[in-house]
Amino acid sequence: MADTILSQNEIDYLNTQRIARIATVSIISDRPIQPDVVPVGFDFDGEYIYVSGMNILKSTKYKNILKNRNVAVVIDDLKTVDPWDPRGIRIYGDADVVTRRGGYMDPSGHSEHTYIRIRPIKKWSWGIDEPVFTDGKFNVKRAHT
Repeated sequence: MADTILSQNEIDYLNTQRIARIATVSIISDRPIQPDVVPVGFDFDGEYIYVSGMNILKSTKYKNILKNRNVAVVIDDLKTVDPWDPRGIRIYGDADVVTRRGGYMDPSGHSEHTYIRIRPIKKWSWGIDEPVFTDGKFNVKRAHT
């Protein structure tokens, strides 16, 4: 595994989750930019997050990263509801497109092996390495490359 900004607990957490939200944005010089955020399946190999889909080549996220490699990803859940105990990771990264076999889409029987590969550059996490609330304050762990 390459050097990463993620702790072992954060890596273990990512490997227990299957749904993320990815935000992308295109670069359009003559009009306002509309961010696009969608829920996606994903997997993580210890270095990169991989996102795909049934119609990945036609998706807005795919078209956006061809023009702008900057993405944001959130993976989160509720450890418990009572007491309220959220946990998660928000990642800023750069994305590219790769062909890959053995990813989470393979069991679907879908013949497309195109994935958006995301390299984490900056992250915030809560409720994974430390309690989410400390002394009545939201406890967020930050790191970047």
